[in-house]
Amino acid sequence: MHKLVDSFGRQINYVRLAVTDRCNLRCQYCMPAHGIDIVPRKELLTYKEMYRIIRVLTELGVNKVRLTGGEPFVRKDFISFLEMLSYNDLLDDINITTNGALISKHIYTIENLKKVKNINLSIDSLQEEKFKTITRRDVFPKVYKTFELLEKSSLSLKLNVVVQSGFNTDEINDFVQLTKDKNIAVRFIEEMPFNGKGQRNAKEVWNYNKILNEVQSKFTVTELPSKKSSTSRNFSIENHKGTIGIIPAFTRTICNDCNRIRITSTGTFKNCLFDDGVFNLRDFIRNGASNEDLKALFLSLIKEKPENGFVAEANRKGNVTESMSTIGG
Repeated sequence: MHKLVDSFGRQINYVRLAVTDRCNLRCQYCMPAHGIDIVPRKELLTYKEMYRIIRVLTELGVNKVRLTGGEPFVRKDFISFLEMLSYNDLLDDINITTNGALISKHIYTIENLKKVKNINLSIDSLQEEKFKTITRRDVFPKVYKTFELLEKSSLSLKLNVVVQSGFNTDEINDFVQLTKDKNIAVRFIEEMPFNGKGQRNAKEVWNYNKILNEVQSKFTVTELPSKKSSTSRNFSIENHKGTIGIIPAFTRTICNDCNRIRITSTGTFKNCLFDDGVFNLRDFIRNGASNEDLKALFLSLIKEKPENGFVAEANRKGNVTESMSTIGG
């Protein structure tokens, strides 16, 4: 059976699929205060089309999918799609990234879907007013309730914290402290320019080293062995149940072992977060492509995967102007 292997010998087994470009928050690092120009619903991939794409990819060796948005729980019948995807016998892991504002009533259902292993909860402040400033929405109590429910569930929980100079750098060690008695992973993410404006909100980037130095100013950390293709460098904290990780998303020092592809909610295939899209799968499918056509296409497209994100950005047709909500967070 053919496998998805790029020109650098990297086997691709992980796809990030955005189920919608819509979001109920307006995070400053993701989009302008007025939001983004959302696409008409008919231009979004249908759940049936998504299922078909994932099925074909799993027949080429993909065994892990992460469902993102926008905010995936904004889209109607998302839980039904989760259940549908769970019937794919070639999938090992289904994971979800969410902002947590709409998920609490679904946690029990999600727990019972055995292939759903991990929830990434985006939460950039533990202070209600600051959270409101960052997200431009007053939903902190809902998100924190979700955090508490997920922490007690059988699901593996990771907290995603985008580190933003001038906003939440003073809370880095407050997040680390959460791992003292909770078996969770807190992951600090370098801020990227995908906010719909083409530039970061702050001139200063809190990069990997700066974040790590801040943690080490208060805690004793030990680096953990990294799994191949890991997006983060991970650490245990002395006398803590949980762990922390740092994702060098902007400095891009984790590209060499990349095993991922992305598909946006409108069907744009992306070999790299920083490319501007290499093919529209939606149109290809709606023009009558067979599953064998899709397989041949994927095997061809993966050969265009760049060595790293700097190459992908250099080869773009234009500067970065997208919102992360459009790409798939």
